[in-house]
Parts: sequence; C-alpha cells; structure tokens
Amino acid sequence: MGQLQGKSAVVLGAASAGNIGQVIARLFASEGAKVMVAGRHEEPLAALAIEIGGSYALCDITDHGQVHAMAQKAKAEFGRVDAAINCAGWGLLSNLLETTEEQLDQITDLQFKGVHHFLQAFVKVMSEQEPTGGSLISLSSATTKALINNHAAYIGTKRAGEAMIECVANDFGHLGIKANSVSPAFTESPMTEGAFATPGLVDAFLPRYPLGRLNTSDDVAHACLWLCTDHAFVTGQNIQPNGGVTIRGNPQAKDIEAAVGAAMAKMQEG
Repeated sequence: MGQLQGKSAVVLGAASAGNIGQVIARLFASEGAKVMVAGRHEEPLAALAIEIGGSYALCDITDHGQVHAMAQKAKAEFGRVDAAINCAGWGLLSNLLETTEEQLDQITDLQFKGVHHFLQAFVKVMSEQEPTGGSLISLSSATTKALINNHAAYIGTKRAGEAMIECVANDFGHLGIKANSVSPAFTESPMTEGAFATPGLVDAFLPRYPLGRLNTSDDVAHACLWLCTDHAFVTGQNIQPNGGVTIRGNPQAKDIEAAVGAAMAKMQEG
C-alpha cells in the first residue's frame, strides 16, 4: 500500500466498465495516487471518479485539442502529473485484403496519431513542471512480438506506438521522463467479451503460455504500477506481463479453428 502516495496520475481509456483502464485507475488510487480518469463516455467516468475519490475528463484520443486540454486540466487540478497511462485501443481483426480505407483511417487515428497526441501533451506538461519528470505508459500488445493472423493494421499501429515510446525515452530522459509500453496478451475485458464466450477459443491459447494461464487485467495493472514507482529505473522498454506467450507464440488461424471446431463437436455430442 502507498507506493504512489503523494503522486498524481491520469488514466486515458477508462470509460468501459471493468476494462484495463478502470482496473489500473482503481489500483493506482488504492496505492495513494490522486487519479484522473478519462475517455469518451461521461457517466461511467463520473461514477469511477466518485468511487476512487478522483476526478474525470472527457477526452477522445483522436482529437489533438481534447488530449492537450485533458493534460492541462490534470496539471491545473493536481499541480503536476507524475504518471499518465494510455489504455485506448481497438482490437481490429481484419484480413489485409479486406481492410477498408475507413478502418485503416480509424485505427491510425486511434493507435498512431492518438498515441502521438498523448505523448506530446504529457511530455509538454512533464517537461514544464518543477521538478521535471514523470512516467508515461502506452498499452501495446503481445501480438507485436507473437504475431497472429488477420491483425496487420492493428499490429502495425501498435508497433508504431512502441517506436514512439522509445523516441520519447531517448529524447526526454534527461528531464527525468520515463516512457515505456506494456503489452497484454489475450486478456478478458469488455473488448474481448465475445471472443471469450466462443467455445474452444481459450483452449487454443492456453498451451501457449508457459506460466499456465492467460494474463489478467490485474497483471497488467501491477506492471504499470511498478513502472510508475521510483523503484523502476526503466525507460524505452516494452514490458510483457503476459505469462511468456511471446516465447511460444500465439496460435494461428488453423489452430483456433481446430480448437473451436473440437469444442463445438463436443457440445453437439453432449
């Protein structure tokens, strides 16, 4: 308890009940941080802010002005920003040949330009406050290291986000600004609810995890917590709190089809 006592944090992408952003916000608040939660939907943000004794801001990460306004609001409210975590994302699952230009624009706005907006806004705040410094985190994905089928636009933009994190670490480390990305794997959350309900799908993934289970939102939140403490002398890194799936690699389409098919056949037999 109290690992973030006296610190302030912003968690962007915390407007869906039970998502990773909300789990991070609750953990950070329990560790003593003053937390601002942000996202596109006011009602769940307001409820979470009340629950954790924090505040909230409406913000669409694809909108440059809204992201900078959120960062300045946090600075005005807290006096400084010690940590900022970007959890916004879209798990676009689309064959390369079938991905539309509209989908490509949407995911680029969210996971490339949006990450740039986020980093730009908070580097500005952290480089101007006294003393300078802070911890920046953007959630990436294990799929940038353990490829999975039909994810080209998603993986491409996530990898770009990791590269920007490295650039921030290199350019602004002298100001005490740490920048890292954190990569969940197949995590149960509102975004993956449908996938987890598919019979046999989890069975295809489980054998790929050396530690014997899928990662949870709590695993991801605690990795973010450590990175935001003064104990983490780490920057420019991609942290993988996902049970080692990058060692064995994600299942491919044929593996998933086989596992789902076997589960469906077993259900029909029963």
